[in-house]
Amino acid sequence: MSDEQDLTARVDALERAVERAGDRFDPAVVATVTTGLTGVHERLALGVDHTVVALVGGTGSGKSSLFNSVSKLQFADVGVKRPTTSQVTACVWGGDAGALLDWLGVDGGRRIERESALDGDTEVALRGLVLLDLPDHDSIEPEHRAVVDRLLPQADLLVFVVDPQKYADDALHTGYLQHLVGHEASMLVVLNQIDTVPFEQRDGLIEDVSRLLAADGLVDVPVVAVSAVNGTGITELRAGLATAVAGRSLAATRAAAGIGDAVRALDTQVGEREPSVLSVSGVVDTLADAAGLPSVAAAVGAASRGKETTIPALGAVQGHAVGQARSAWLAPLVGALPARWARDLDARVAPSEQIGAAVQEALAGVRIAARRSTAAVALTVAAAVLAVLGIMVVALWVGTLAGDGDSYAWAPAVGAMLLVGAVACWLGAAAARRAAGRRRGEQTLRAGRSAIEDVAQRLLMDPAQEVLGEHREVRELVATART
Repeated sequence: MSDEQDLTARVDALERAVERAGDRFDPAVVATVTTGLTGVHERLALGVDHTVVALVGGTGSGKSSLFNSVSKLQFADVGVKRPTTSQVTACVWGGDAGALLDWLGVDGGRRIERESALDGDTEVALRGLVLLDLPDHDSIEPEHRAVVDRLLPQADLLVFVVDPQKYADDALHTGYLQHLVGHEASMLVVLNQIDTVPFEQRDGLIEDVSRLLAADGLVDVPVVAVSAVNGTGITELRAGLATAVAGRSLAATRAAAGIGDAVRALDTQVGEREPSVLSVSGVVDTLADAAGLPSVAAAVGAASRGKETTIPALGAVQGHAVGQARSAWLAPLVGALPARWARDLDARVAPSEQIGAAVQEALAGVRIAARRSTAAVALTVAAAVLAVLGIMVVALWVGTLAGDGDSYAWAPAVGAMLLVGAVACWLGAAAARRAAGRRRGEQTLRAGRSAIEDVAQRLLMDPAQEVLGEHREVRELVATART
């Protein structure tokens, strides 16, 4: 994949992230990112064959003279003419940059081309360079500053021109340099008018400029000392520009830096990861207790065991109980998300009133019935029959004792067996009643909890998972652009 394709894909990923996030991104961040990405998109659409180098400097820095020295043409406005113009001057090496200059907003009368027949091959090393002379960034005319601010994001290489007297100017450092951290690969600082500095002080002056840049957070930005008056360093500067033009496209480098700015901005709008969605069992516990479900289940169990018990109706869930359950469940989720995502999550999950009404409706559909165990009834009947038979057999045997009792010698054993069987049936019936009561109570509890869980899943879990899924999608799009 080419640089242009890769960068375009990364921009597309960020644009999709912004679109998918919607109002869950800070509008101010979105505006800044959108503007930056639009510029990157437009620059990439124009191709990366040309390298746009912008000379940026304040009044008196000698920026326009430097432009003329590098281009070897007396084309830029110098001296008394300089403060009066808000127009940009451009010199193009290699031609075919009309569309690019139109995008940059360079007036047709402020363009000039190098590499004419008279130049021969002397300018071929700079082929592809588009050199811009911008208005003074510290001009008293607001429109001059506006032109500079518009063009800075569009340039591929920013060359800040400073002079020995004003290189520490706060307007330059706080207004521009400190905002370019991360763009060091697309920057160069030129210390102009070095001819006005004694030779033995030049190295110290260059070191001081580098120190101030480091204090701004800009590390390893090259500082080149030149003189547009006597030509000191101009050859080296042109060679450096030629190397930049010949190397990896600075347009791609600057576009990558712009994408990096957008990624860092959008990183503040998403969490590092999505929180784990909690089970709704805690919510079910709270709402089941609030509705009196355990008491109803216990009464159903007692009635199923044969006790005379009134089974209470499932009560309406109190609003404060629903609100408490909802808040407790949401707290770890919203606490792990950025504020706008947290607000969206809270809004997408059903309000307490809706949850309470849905729970009440769901519980109204739960079938509550206490039924005695058929096995217990059968065993009770069997116990009674066996007891009667046992008593009858014993009575028969007792009645024959005065006569010929030997004929009924079997009766005691049979009677005893029948009575033991009756006791066993009574005990079995009692166990069956207990098992039936436990089973019916558990069935009622499960049915009620299942009804509440369905509500919690539909009104809490499902919308929360939707929001977290959208957050994951947006976060992964931003991560894709980062690579």
